Amino acid sequence: MEKKKDDLLKSRLITCAIIVVFSTAAFSCGLTAEFNKVKDMKVDGSLCSLPRTPAFGLGIAAVVCMTVAQMVGTVVGGARICAMDGKFSICKNWIALAYLVSSWLCYGLAAVMLGTGASMNSGQPYRKGWMDGVCYLVKSGIFGTASSIAILASILILGFTTACLRPRVHLSAGPDLPVAVQRGHKQEQQLQKADTADVL
Repeated sequence: MEKKKDDLLKSRLITCAIIVVFSTAAFSCGLTAEFNKVKDMKVDGSLCSLPRTPAFGLGIAAVVCMTVAQMVGTVVGGARICAMDGKFSICKNWIALAYLVSSWLCYGLAAVMLGTGASMNSGQPYRKGWMDGVCYLVKSGIFGTASSIAILASILILGFTTACLRPRVHLSAGPDLPVAVQRGHKQEQQLQKADTADVL
C-alpha cells in the first residue's frame, strides 16, 4: 500500500512538473513574441510589405509547448479515470470534466491567437501580403493575452489531473498481506473450529 501511494505521488509530481515547465515556456515565448512582433510597414505606392520577425518562431514554439502540456494533462487524467473501478460516473466527476472542457476551450482560443499572430509575422511580401494582397499588423496585446490564456489553460488542466478520483485498491486475504493480518485470519479460523467442536 505504501509503495503504491509513493508511486502515485511521484507520478503526480512528475505530471505537474511537466505541465508547469511547458506552460511556463509557452508563456515566455508568447510574451517575448509580443515585444518582437513587426511594428513598421513598408509601403510602395499601393503595395505593402512586412518583414519576417522572431515573433513567428516564438509564436509557433508557444503553441507547441502549450500543446505538450495540454496533452500530458489530458492523457494522465484520462488514464486515472480509466483506472477507477466500476463505470465512470459523470455525477461524481463533473468537476474534473468541467476543468477538462474549460481547459481545452482556453487552449483552442490561445492556439488560434498565437498561430494567427505568428502567421502574420512570417513575412508579407509585396503583392501578396497576408490575405488578398493586403498586409496586416498584429494588434498590441494579442500575444500577451494569448499567453495569459495559455497559463489559465494549464491551471485548468492541472485541476483536471488532480480532481480525478484515485483508483480504488481492494484488499484480499492473500500472501501479500502483512503477517499480523494473516495470523489474525488463522486465529479466527481456529476459534470457529473450536466453537463447532463444543457444539458437537
